[in-house]
Amino acid sequence: MRELILKMSMSLDGFVSDLEGTNMWMYGSDPESKAWAVGVTWNASLHIMGSRTFQGMAPFWPTSTMEFAAPMNQIPKAVFSKQGPAILKAATVTEGLPGAESWAQAYVASGDLGDEIAKLKAQDGKPILAHGGVSFARSLVARGLVDQFVLGIHPIALGKGLPLFSDLAAPRPLKLVSSTAFPGGAVAQVYRPA
Repeated sequence: MRELILKMSMSLDGFVSDLEGTNMWMYGSDPESKAWAVGVTWNASLHIMGSRTFQGMAPFWPTSTMEFAAPMNQIPKAVFSKQGPAILKAATVTEGLPGAESWAQAYVASGDLGDEIAKLKAQDGKPILAHGGVSFARSLVARGLVDQFVLGIHPIALGKGLPLFSDLAAPRPLKLVSSTAFPGGAVAQVYRPA
């Protein structure tokens, strides 16, 4: 049985993205923070995401030289989309590049979110790592499907943006599992539902 980990970067003022959906601020320049995040990314047997995130990541990661490229390209993917298998054709996957195959062969989950997550959790292996985007992540949170929250809090205030926890029907208590501060000012907070 696998757990579902939601890994999100967050600004000091609680936003996971600015209003336009851009978030390059999350990559920062702190090598220790990046190394920690890459380690979390490697510790998964499946990467899951919504269709918009998939369409952005599928052409990006096979051409990237960033530290995250290897785990993002080598670990299998699942994309949640009501489009069904058409989402794989809609995404521009750079064929022939190392890692592109894992994007082109992603599992497409188009059924009920809870049912699809239950099927994926029932398999053996390391945890499932959810990347978002924000709408997909909010759906996972609102439905109570997340077993662990891995939040990278970055030393930046956006002023306006898209929050993660805005779709909760009621307050959701969380228990802090660990907190790691990095020299560049980022803090990794790991929580579980209380």
